[in-house]
Amino acid sequence: MRAEYIGVGDLARLGDFASFDWLESDLESEWHRPPPYDAHAEAALAEFALGLDALIVCHGSPRITGSLLSMTPRLRLVGELEGDRLARRIDVAACSARGVVAVDTTQGSSYPVSEWALALMMIGLRDAGALYRRIINHEDVPSGDTRPDLPFYRRGELEGKTVSMLGCGHIGRRLIEYLRPFKTPILVHDPYIPIETADAIGFELVGWEAAFALADVVVCLLPLTPATRHRIGWAELDLIRPDCVFVNVSRGAVVDSDALIERCREGDISVCLDVFDPDTIPIDSEIRDLPNVFISPHIAGNTRASRTRFFELMVDEIDRLRKGYEPRFQLSDRTLANRAGDPPPPRG
Repeated sequence: MRAEYIGVGDLARLGDFASFDWLESDLESEWHRPPPYDAHAEAALAEFALGLDALIVCHGSPRITGSLLSMTPRLRLVGELEGDRLARRIDVAACSARGVVAVDTTQGSSYPVSEWALALMMIGLRDAGALYRRIINHEDVPSGDTRPDLPFYRRGELEGKTVSMLGCGHIGRRLIEYLRPFKTPILVHDPYIPIETADAIGFELVGWEAAFALADVVVCLLPLTPATRHRIGWAELDLIRPDCVFVNVSRGAVVDSDALIERCREGDISVCLDVFDPDTIPIDSEIRDLPNVFISPHIAGNTRASRTRFFELMVDEIDRLRKGYEPRFQLSDRTLANRAGDPPPPRG
């Protein structure tokens, strides 16, 4: 785990301004539930953390609870290295009550995911998946074809297309930066976004249905929560206009797979998926055979650089704390509500 997540250069950078130590912990951990309580492991971690200013936890660590924090009064920052997507490895309320900053670096993978989202948008607009299927099937595909009835000819360029984002966290905001050279109007549906953010970053907030109906490209960036499971069904997919593109780089279960297959059968939109439900896609799933569907096997966030970026960003956070700056990636009420699928706090 250490070799996978921690780059030698970042470790040296941390050593330039801080002393550090390691504690190995191998509690049973799962992605979507808190680690089981283990009094011995908690006591060992509390003893280890006594006298520390910052504590970084990862897969296999005990949960950071109020009782543990009460035994480590010097702590100023607790960081989740792996990306505590459902905020379960850290008791954020307990941290807040004790003035301890809780951060995570989930956004470490936002770089490659947003890059791949941009690539899928272009693949969809140019109908590249369907063309590639025909080429590898040894069909006659004329070069330089400009017949006006061809999907890639009609859809054309990304330049100036209206792009809609369902959710606008770290991936969405980075994708907006990548889209700026293309001069694309950007629509966002995200009830957890403060209204001031739209003006600061440069997009329009829209309602749920409008996000599907008004765009040339719809990009799903929703986290999977109890509230978003199968949130996108036939009613939403039917709002996508002919010759538009639907991209999903978030989680497959956000979309009702049966409804998605039914919508794809109509053949008038292009669908580009990095994720599907179930994940991995069954060998006999119809989604594999539909010519207007391009699929990648959940690879958007999987790069060598993204694995070590979690720790790289965490070192940045500790350095900010040392300098008296506010850490950038604090777990807020809005963040926690979004990840839990709870209603968002009122917009200020």
